[in-house]
Amino acid sequence: MLAALCFNIQQQRGAKPLNSSWRITSTFILFVVCLYPLGVWLLLRFQSASPLMLTVGLAAVGACLVCGRQLSSLGWGWGDWKYQYQSYLIPLAYAAIAYVGIWGFSLGSWYDSGAVEQIRSGYMLDSWSDESIIALRFVLTATVSFVLLLPGVLGEEVGWRGLLVPALSKNLSFSQVAILSGILWSMFHWPLMLLGFYGNSGTPLLFQLVIFTVCLTSMSVVMAYFRYKTNSLWPAVTFHMSHNVFLQKFFTPLTEANESTEWFADEFGVAVPIVATVFGLYYWRKGVREFGRVET
Repeated sequence: MLAALCFNIQQQRGAKPLNSSWRITSTFILFVVCLYPLGVWLLLRFQSASPLMLTVGLAAVGACLVCGRQLSSLGWGWGDWKYQYQSYLIPLAYAAIAYVGIWGFSLGSWYDSGAVEQIRSGYMLDSWSDESIIALRFVLTATVSFVLLLPGVLGEEVGWRGLLVPALSKNLSFSQVAILSGILWSMFHWPLMLLGFYGNSGTPLLFQLVIFTVCLTSMSVVMAYFRYKTNSLWPAVTFHMSHNVFLQKFFTPLTEANESTEWFADEFGVAVPIVATVFGLYYWRKGVREFGRVET
């Protein structure tokens, strides 16, 4: 009840009380920070990011309980199917465009025969051609691997898009909400990068932090748009899952790296963030037009 105690102290000192939206936002962030060490310990203990991701959802639930907010306000309704389709296809589109550029400019090669051989061995399909193995990998990535990401991603998105985006929208413009939620989401990952648990070893840490933040902020603009448009957290869940699965399970591992690849590939190189930024700008313009004026 630390957040409630801080709020009471503020009132006793005569400070102007926070409105309910700022109060639940600050309470949520406080819980995220307090639960973070536990999440990192669980990540190291189980060699999985899911427990850390789930702490964000736990923080959202805790903030709702402390601030008297109904859990139903987190956006559990499914929304229009067309936004689910868009949320699935947009990350696939910007990842494919980025990696075609990487391969086309010889910043990496399509495909890594060693990785395909490992996949073939793992699938126990020794007689299958490389093309067949890659096609099967894509189908399994787009279906089975996608679904398996649901628990951890849902845990995160209950917090970032379920609670944070609508709470911020009570006081800020669409532009401010989209950018601020993206920066906070990025900052959640920064300690992992600073500790060497997340990222790559071939480029400077500052470069990775900047590029990664641009990538997640661009994604956040699109996800915030869908949250506003549908009043549902599920398009953001779908978007997040699609981004993770296609980058981590298909495009990045199947790209044969050279000395330039780490500067351009994945979330820590420039190609994916550049293309994601184009999509982000498109949905930012839509969001400003539909949900508020451009801030001046």
